[in-house]
Parts: sequence; C-alpha cells; structure tokens
Amino acid sequence: MSYRRTPLVIGEYYHVFNRGVARQPTFLSRFDYKYALESLAYYQVVNPVIPLSRFRETSEEDRGNYLDTILNMPRYVDIVAFVFMPNHFHMLLKQNEESGVSTFLSKFTNSYTRYFNVKHQRVGPLFQGRFKSVHIETTEQLLHVSRYIHLNPLVSGVVREEEVKRYEWSSLSDYLQASSKKCVLLPVLETFPKGDYEKFVMDHASYAQELEKIKHLTLE
Repeated sequence: MSYRRTPLVIGEYYHVFNRGVARQPTFLSRFDYKYALESLAYYQVVNPVIPLSRFRETSEEDRGNYLDTILNMPRYVDIVAFVFMPNHFHMLLKQNEESGVSTFLSKFTNSYTRYFNVKHQRVGPLFQGRFKSVHIETTEQLLHVSRYIHLNPLVSGVVREEEVKRYEWSSLSDYLQASSKKCVLLPVLETFPKGDYEKFVMDHASYAQELEKIKHLTLE
C-alpha cells in the first residue's frame, strides 16, 4: 500500500496509523488502553457536551449513557475499525467534515500524549510525527483492511490465535456482537450474512501469521 499526500476527502475512507517515537511503547498498562478507548470515542464528536476530564469523572453508568448518544451526534469521522497495540495504532476512518480525519487524530493523540507524559513522568512527543494514511478505493480493500486491523494483535505476536477474539483493545469484539458504541459497523457488516464476518477474519488467521513470518525473513 502506498502513502498518499493528497488532501483527505469528505465521504471517503482511510486506513490511518502511527507508532511510538523510535518504536517506543505507547501503552504500558490497562489504564493507558482504557484512557485511549474513552478518548477515541469522545474526540470523534464535533461539539462534545462536556470536557473529557469531566466525562471521565462521571459514573460508569453516565459514561455509558453518553456513549450511547455519540453515534447520533455530528462527528469528524466515522470510526469503522481500530486496534491499539503496545507501540502503535491502526484505525479505519470515514471523513465526515473538512479536515475531519486530521482534526480527530490531532485531538486524540495530543490528549493521549498529555495523559501518558504525566502518568509516566516523561516529556516530548509520543507518536512518530504526522500519521500515515492510505485511501480506501474499493469495498474489497475496505474489508481487507478491517481484517488486517483485527488480526494485528495475532500477527504481531501479542496474542495467540485462540485469544485474538478476546483482545480488548480493538473493535473486533464489537463486530462479533454486531453492536458498538464507538464504531460504525455497517460499511463492513452489510456485505456479510449474519455471523460470516467472524469466519472471514479467522479463516485468514493462519495465512496472515505465515505471511508475517515470510516478511521478517525477507527483511533479515
């Protein structure tokens, strides 16, 4: 896949990703991942009702009620799929507003970096410069990228094959339940009969692992 420097367009889908500076870890604890998940949901909204700090101080029930309303609010992006890994992230986004992808990612990464630096007593940038993006041009590519994102914990060796469906820090569990408070699932799930998306992902798991091994051997 090639990186594109052309402007991001309203109504189009993009695979965006970034990693830690010098490949350093960007998530060190469950608290880090949970903060990132809440920020992911919160910052997609154009005009949040309350500041993130106040949102995080509310009860779990109130946060859940607020999240229930997010997909009905004006949003910079539709989050189609995502995964947080120990030193990087991937997202599949549809741009809804002018500069929506850039604005959303700037708000998300800046907020998370401030949190991470205070939490772990560090200074300076956390992520490696500007995010990378790839324009999704076909439905087939959209499906392939969603599967790639959801298998990332497996092919990277973070979890075993029997654990990938339980990986907490991706949208795969939302797809398996066909329900989400953060993501818009329809662009992917509408192409599959009920339950077939799981088969689409997991049937590719062994092949994806072998492909990753071959890639590493080629680079050595």
